[in-house]
Amino acid sequence: MTPFIPYPAIDLKEGKVVRLRRGDMAQATIYGDPATQAAAFDEAGFPWLHVVDLDGAFAGRPANAEAVRAILAATTRPVQLGGGIRDMKTLESWLAEGITRVILGSAAAKDPDFARAACRAHPGRVAIGIDARDGFVATEGWAETGSMTALDLALRFEDAGAAAIIHTDIERDGMLGGVNVAATSALAARLTTPVIASGGVAGPADLQALRADGRIAGVIIGRALYDGRLTAEEALRG
Repeated sequence: MTPFIPYPAIDLKEGKVVRLRRGDMAQATIYGDPATQAAAFDEAGFPWLHVVDLDGAFAGRPANAEAVRAILAATTRPVQLGGGIRDMKTLESWLAEGITRVILGSAAAKDPDFARAACRAHPGRVAIGIDARDGFVATEGWAETGSMTALDLALRFEDAGAAAIIHTDIERDGMLGGVNVAATSALAARLTTPVIASGGVAGPADLQALRADGRIAGVIIGRALYDGRLTAEEALRG
């Protein structure tokens, strides 16, 4: 079976930790200070942190750099970062500052040649974020949905050395309605690149279902942790 890693999410908007509903910036719940949250996840024993610069995802360039640096200073855990990373200079600057893995989302869909080059230049340190609405890839902070399927995009990176494919079901994200195990499992069955699930985790049953699949490499967990529907102990339980 594939080793399974739970990734607690720290989503950043205007320097604060927030959770959105279906990626809607107007539906943001504020949870507080990024460094404090990072330290809490570190102390709880999570092996990785998942950080997203939401403002950067919309702007196409980093917008919460100070908050990201505060997170790096507050944790000993490896951090994966997405949002606003659209060129090699930005990507490499984050790697130099201590980010363990960068996530390319819109850049992977709109400029796959760049994303493949980034994967090859930094093997194991670039993940591909595929955000899907009804199975089709969405970009620009989920504001635009195209005609390419999540599987078609993922297959473009099979031989590029990507660290992982992070598959987000937008309609479930932040809604606590249950993770889309079937879609994530179907993607993992077609790929050799590890697949990480994201969107909709509501409680322990979702993690049990993902682990039981045996092919899914991990899950991003957000609102369920912040709202107390899932404890760190439950998330980390093997």
